[in-house]
Amino acid sequence: MEDMDVKQIEAEALKLAPEERARLAQTLLDSLETLSEEENLQAWVLEAKARSAEADSEPSVLLPADDILRTLRAKLR
Repeated sequence: MEDMDVKQIEAEALKLAPEERARLAQTLLDSLETLSEEENLQAWVLEAKARSAEADSEPSVLLPADDILRTLRAKLR
């Protein structure tokens, strides 16, 4: 099997049926519960840095918080 980076894994995972994606998401979340508090903190720091780098490299993908909240509130109605 060739090495895959996270973006490739995400792309492949998004091709799964909704039920399979849900099962995969649960498995991944469950795997985080076995981490120590320090490991969880490190994982979140890495995720925050990755998201920050992505936002810096592609600011056009960012949405204002007000727009996101408005959309979410409309969906809850």
